[in-house]
Amino acid sequence: MSVGVLCAVQGSAESIIVQAVERTGGRLSVTRRCADLTELLAAAEAGLGRLAVVSGDLDLLDREAVELLHRAGVRVVGVGDVTRPWLGERLAALGADLVVMEPQDDDAGGAMVREALAILESGGGPESALPPPEEVPVRRPAAGLVVAVWGPTGAPGRTTVAVNVAAELAAAGRRTLLVDADTYGGCVAQVVGMLDEAPGLAAAARAAGQGALDLMALARLTPQISPDLRVLSGISRADRWPELPSSSLDAVWAVSRALCEWTVIDCGFNLEQDELLSYDTRAPRRNAATLSALEAADVVLVVGSGDPVGIQRLVRGLSELTDLGLGGTRMVLVNRVRASVAGAHPGDAVQQALARYAGVADAHLVPDDRPSLDAALLEARTLREVAPGSPARRALAAVAAQVDVMLAPVAAAVAG
Repeated sequence: MSVGVLCAVQGSAESIIVQAVERTGGRLSVTRRCADLTELLAAAEAGLGRLAVVSGDLDLLDREAVELLHRAGVRVVGVGDVTRPWLGERLAALGADLVVMEPQDDDAGGAMVREALAILESGGGPESALPPPEEVPVRRPAAGLVVAVWGPTGAPGRTTVAVNVAAELAAAGRRTLLVDADTYGGCVAQVVGMLDEAPGLAAAARAAGQGALDLMALARLTPQISPDLRVLSGISRADRWPELPSSSLDAVWAVSRALCEWTVIDCGFNLEQDELLSYDTRAPRRNAATLSALEAADVVLVVGSGDPVGIQRLVRGLSELTDLGLGGTRMVLVNRVRASVAGAHPGDAVQQALARYAGVADAHLVPDDRPSLDAALLEARTLREVAPGSPARRALAAVAAQVDVMLAPVAAAVAG
């Protein structure tokens, strides 16, 4: 069966590629010669091809466009230019399955088509340009590890936990990156005393979308607020969430692994996969930042509040994570544990409730210490700096130490 080819190549190379495709003896056939990216994406969504040949300088081509092609089951061959070698690097960064130089004659065109056929056949033959999901190998992180801090609605203290766990990891000599990925009410920049107008995550996502995010670019966007602790600030307004597509954020997490040993991501509360409710499957996802972070995380700190309503929400949140297949490796943390709302023995009451209703027998409890937390917020510093003897700080330091120990075997395997 012939495999359809969508050709969006500019200049004289287009005719060379089309002729090379026609010489494959029916294995490939050009089904659409696309004038722009919009036509290419429409043809892919319509199922007109399983292979797209795209110029590296095609207008508006970015990482999101490549991911849309992949979602439509289309392999992407990027065509670079020998006079502009950076185009090939950009295509690779955008996620192209194969990057080739622009063919100048029939022999080069034939060689390019043979490489494209090999890409298709490696994915299971012409009838299936992409391998089935269950056959895609699980890739371990290239260097550092990701910790996502998530909790249900109700402000259980996700940001407090993320900031202080990151600070403790950095104080232990670990190169740590703290990321604000809460698209509803992110406030990490304010909590640590940074201007929230800093470019941050939105700028990193834009650079990743254009294939321009590397270690130096990410380092420029992540100022150090203390030794070994960098911060990637979040969006300044909730209505800027479309600037954070999952395809770009996946690339941000990959680069952050190479920049730091630990990436601690403060996530939003909402796990709704809203694209399931939309007729437009290409529309941006409202909760893409949170879902992308949870999918990338090596461990998830699930944060709940130590009161009856907070425990109920935590139990339901844990069930929702399980239903969505997110947060496989978890640590449950209950914040603001206090006798005034949980009885004379609040720790025992919380542990018993979680064991009974969620099957969690090893939750970490953080005592309520409002004076220390207020002082830290007032001075825009961490508990370690303001109140090192605080019970809340000691509990969060123990959580950070256990995260470090829990993931040490994975980190050692990656390093090896």
